[in-house]
Amino acid sequence: MFERQAAVFLYAVSPVHMGAGTATGLIDNPIQRERHTSHPCFAGSGIKGAVRHSFESLGGESALIERIFGPESGSSTLHAGAVSFGDAQLVAFPVRSLKGGYVHATCPQALARAQRLLRLTGNDCDWNIPAVEEGDCRVAGDRLLSRGGELHLEAFQYSAVVDEAVSTLGQALAALAVPEEPAYAWFRDKLARDLVILSDTDFAYFSENATLVEPHVRIDEKTGTAAAGGLFYTENLPPESLLIAPLMAGRTRSGKAEEALDANEVMVKLRTVLDNRLLQLGGDATTGRGLVVARLQGGARA
Repeated sequence: MFERQAAVFLYAVSPVHMGAGTATGLIDNPIQRERHTSHPCFAGSGIKGAVRHSFESLGGESALIERIFGPESGSSTLHAGAVSFGDAQLVAFPVRSLKGGYVHATCPQALARAQRLLRLTGNDCDWNIPAVEEGDCRVAGDRLLSRGGELHLEAFQYSAVVDEAVSTLGQALAALAVPEEPAYAWFRDKLARDLVILSDTDFAYFSENATLVEPHVRIDEKTGTAAAGGLFYTENLPPESLLIAPLMAGRTRSGKAEEALDANEVMVKLRTVLDNRLLQLGGDATTGRGLVVARLQGGARA
């Protein structure tokens, strides 16, 4: 069915709330997480819905929406869409640092999953991913380290090893995931320079406990003041987070010969509205949440 594949990097430039729909802990509105890793994620259905909703405003032709994404439910001409978005997996997560403001933290597990997805979508990816023990970390240089050679993240101290492989990985990720426009130059350099590889266990701790949690208050419509019992907490993925998702395209299946697009043409149309474009994902759009920049790697080119 799907003949073309690409990888989509999603770089958060604002807090992002892709809601889980249910709360099992202290946070009333938690974000989506993978069950087995607890890493934040974006459901593929949510990404697809957001792209469909914004397709025309991103420069796509309105006549292509149903042909590429499929008709709305209840339509008299139902057929499958020609595109599929997979769930976005976490690649790098911003963590507050004693030096440098923050680092882009990652781990061997997250890097290996991103490498696998890149290879599966036809992208060359020969990363050398170093192993890291708990309590240790690998860094690209010593600019983030204290005089004793340790890295301080939040309230934790890690024994650091300067590793050229981390510098190479940071540069590769920055080139793949962050747009080349001048507006993103500082952030592209930051990712290349301040990538830090933690152990899988230490990274999982930060990805679960260092998200952005905001208090909100419901307002009583009659009094204009806070409603009784109206305090609630919403979780957001912080800005500067980086995720990767698979994108697959096939030929359109509307059944009309004059509307037919092959898989390559579909992928070209998607690249036009996605690559280097600002998207809005998830909830709280009217308060500036959910802004991410997309980069496509692989697939077809015009």
